[in-house]
Amino acid sequence: MRMRVRIDSPSGREQYGRRFATVEPVFANLRHYTRLDRFTLRGRAKVDAQRNRFCLVHNIEKLTNAGYAA
Repeated sequence: MRMRVRIDSPSGREQYGRRFATVEPVFANLRHYTRLDRFTLRGRAKVDAQRNRFCLVHNIEKLTNAGYAA
C-alpha cells in the first residue's frame, strides 16, 4: 500500500516513467531475444563476463541498427 502511494505521487510518476526509457527495455531485450533468463556459468567472475558479452552484443546491434556499420 505504501509503495502505491509513493508511485501515485507526482514525483513517483515522473520517476517511474523514466524507468521505461532508460534501463528496463535493455533487460527485456536481453531476456527475450538472447534468452538470457539465467546464467549458464558459475562464479561471479564468469557470470560478469557472460553478462558483459551479452551487453556488448546488445550495444553492437544498436550501433548497427543506427547506421554505424562499415
